[in-house]
Amino acid sequence: MADGSISSVKMRITREIGGIRGFLGRVRRRWWFRLLAWGALLAGLGVLVLWFLIARNLPSVDKLRSYEPPLPTNVRSVEGLPIHSYARERRVQLSYPEYPKLLVDAYLSAEDKTFFEHHGVDFPGLVRAAYQGLVSGSTPRGTSTITQQVAKNLLVGNEASYLRKGKEAILAWRIEDALSKEQILELYLNSIELGRNAGGVAAASQAYFGKELDELTLPQMAYLAILPKGPANYSPERYEARALERRNWVLGQMLANGFITAAQHSEAVAAPLGTIPRQTPKFERVGGYFIEEVRRQLMDKFGEQAADGPYSVYSGGLWVRTSLDPKLQQYAQKALRDGLLRYDRGRGWAGPIAHKEIGSSWQQTLLGTNIGLDYENWRAGIAIAREGDGWQIGFDDGSTGTLPRSGATMPVRGKGGEAFGAIQAGDILAVAPEGGSYALRSVPKVSGGFVIEDPRTGRILAMQGGFDSRISALNRATQAFRQPGSTIKPIVYTAAMEQGLTPASIIVDGPFCVYQGAGLGEKCFRNFGNMRGAGPKTLRWGIEQSRNLMTVQAANQVGMDHVVDMIQRLGVSKNKFPPYLSYALGAGETTVMRMVNAYSMLVNHGRALNPSLIDFVQNRRGEVIWPENWRACDRCNARDWDGGAMPRPITRAKQVVDPLSAYQIVHITEGVIQRGTAVVLRDLGRPIMGKTGTTNGPTDVWFVGGTPQMIGGLYLGYDSPTNLGGYAQGGSIAAPIFKQFAIPAFKDMEVLPFTAPAGIRMVRIDRASGKPVHGAWPSNDPLSSVIWEAFKPEVEPRRGRRTREDEQADTKAIEKKVERKTESDSDFLQREGGI
Repeated sequence: MADGSISSVKMRITREIGGIRGFLGRVRRRWWFRLLAWGALLAGLGVLVLWFLIARNLPSVDKLRSYEPPLPTNVRSVEGLPIHSYARERRVQLSYPEYPKLLVDAYLSAEDKTFFEHHGVDFPGLVRAAYQGLVSGSTPRGTSTITQQVAKNLLVGNEASYLRKGKEAILAWRIEDALSKEQILELYLNSIELGRNAGGVAAASQAYFGKELDELTLPQMAYLAILPKGPANYSPERYEARALERRNWVLGQMLANGFITAAQHSEAVAAPLGTIPRQTPKFERVGGYFIEEVRRQLMDKFGEQAADGPYSVYSGGLWVRTSLDPKLQQYAQKALRDGLLRYDRGRGWAGPIAHKEIGSSWQQTLLGTNIGLDYENWRAGIAIAREGDGWQIGFDDGSTGTLPRSGATMPVRGKGGEAFGAIQAGDILAVAPEGGSYALRSVPKVSGGFVIEDPRTGRILAMQGGFDSRISALNRATQAFRQPGSTIKPIVYTAAMEQGLTPASIIVDGPFCVYQGAGLGEKCFRNFGNMRGAGPKTLRWGIEQSRNLMTVQAANQVGMDHVVDMIQRLGVSKNKFPPYLSYALGAGETTVMRMVNAYSMLVNHGRALNPSLIDFVQNRRGEVIWPENWRACDRCNARDWDGGAMPRPITRAKQVVDPLSAYQIVHITEGVIQRGTAVVLRDLGRPIMGKTGTTNGPTDVWFVGGTPQMIGGLYLGYDSPTNLGGYAQGGSIAAPIFKQFAIPAFKDMEVLPFTAPAGIRMVRIDRASGKPVHGAWPSNDPLSSVIWEAFKPEVEPRRGRRTREDEQADTKAIEKKVERKTESDSDFLQREGGI
């Protein structure tokens, strides 16, 4: 090295390390190891990011184990037959074994033929979908397995994004670990949305074909299997050719997968779609007002939507057993409607039911009103356009008809002129077929309410709250507060009985005035129609003839505090009325339901009743969840008699009225039917109690009464109280409506008397004077001067030992002339076996 120059070369001396440690050190220095290390680091970071973005907040798969799809609430009648469903979508939940195998094969062929082979995720399909999405610049769609669809439908949601696809895949993997393949298919077939408001395959079978699943043909099963891809894309009304093509593709896949034979395939592809027109679930329209009242009660108890709890009306899948008797409901509905029409007849056309501006579609305008009619052959239609001397009328099913001038000649109420000239486009009209066209009908403006109750249990058997619930939702049986008029009088006299009066007590039917203070002066009461007083009469006569003067005399005598207390005890008023005499004549307001229940309590020997429409509510598994203390009747369903006593429900009702007083008033009001204001019902030929009522004006007419098996009540009046006309009375309008109901309702019903409670003493009295009779006997003539009267033991008129002179005076009635010991008529009746 010349000139002492220094070399720049640097050297490192290393010692070779042997063994595993040395080997790992040498590998770590290799380029490919560093590449793998960086790759692992990036993968770890990716997993962390995926966990943070996707898996961190994923819902738990465990809730699928107990998943319950939203189901409608089904309502049944007293006989257990389905009568209505509260639903915003069709849905029927089935277990996996209930699905036909061929139907399952159709869905596997259409959606996921390798379902029983993969673990929830089709990885090649995912890669293919991602690639197609990147190339097309859109979000990925399709290629989801059935398990992924379950995850999407029940856990993730329907957002179209890569993020959702990732969540879907992770959840599908977890679902496969948590559930069996059969459980996953059950969730899928019960939950998928298939159009026509059908949730699940069973509901879709009814929506598209009107059949149960086991009734479907092979091509129909194949059609249902194409709907998860998009029901609107294969609508039979709009895209029949597309639907046929896709259905046949599914059939081809079933053939390729070995699920069907070539012969089955050939026959199926040649078949038409076979779908039925879109329609709402059909129930026989019965009890519209009753059904709506049940819905209100259920919503108050359980809520409306799933967020309100597991037993909500529209999602909880409840089974509701009601007390509705469909036959009685039809009788009550027709009787009230016919009565309203009889009163309204001859008053002219009341105008359209409603008026709507016709938009782009008259059918949608009509359907949007939800107005309908089911009275006889009446239909609700919309006036579309006038064509010469006729109006074109459209109906909710899309059909049209003609209303000629000759079918609308009735005068317009309050205005005059023909109804035909008053009709405008957009009017919703009531029409009925007549010849080859239609004739105009008038829906009455007057309305009313009608309730039928079982006085032994308080169960409501029928309810009609107006002419039609689709015209007016106001339930006048439960929501309309009206003055009850003279139907309050039996309750007034019940208070009088408790305070010591008897049916034979004498009350003066004469002028009665009270001083109301310096500001109001003196008020004088009058009988109905300003009838003059008849002088001293029995309490019974006062009720039978509905005398106002006698009622206020009795109320004043026993004290209005006792009267209003009795009114409240019987549930007529929610809050106690003020103790004014006018309330003894029906000045307070109440509902038909309350009045019927009050009379039922009197028939029930004064025991409290809670009017009920719902017998019990079961959840989707059949467990009774309401009422909370419900118990099944032990041995009630026994196939054969076991020799023991008949099972009877335990009665825990509170005694709200003295049972003797309650029976006395029931016995008295039987006279109202026999010779009083409701004599129109006498020819029904059975024991009936009741009372008519007519309010001031008159604005309302009433009848409340019935038999030991059922008590009914109704009123008729305008929603805004209006004079019905001087001729209108409860006995001439309301009682005949009840009679029309009673004729078919009572036809096959056992004839039973009203039973008397222990302690009642039956005594022969003179009907006019109220004095006991010794020598004569009551007859079947309702106008007989001698009748049986009910007394309490402490006030029973009794007679002493009869003399031979008495016997001689009674020879026409009693042939044997023998002396006997003191014996009351009630003792005689007991010995002879009753009245």
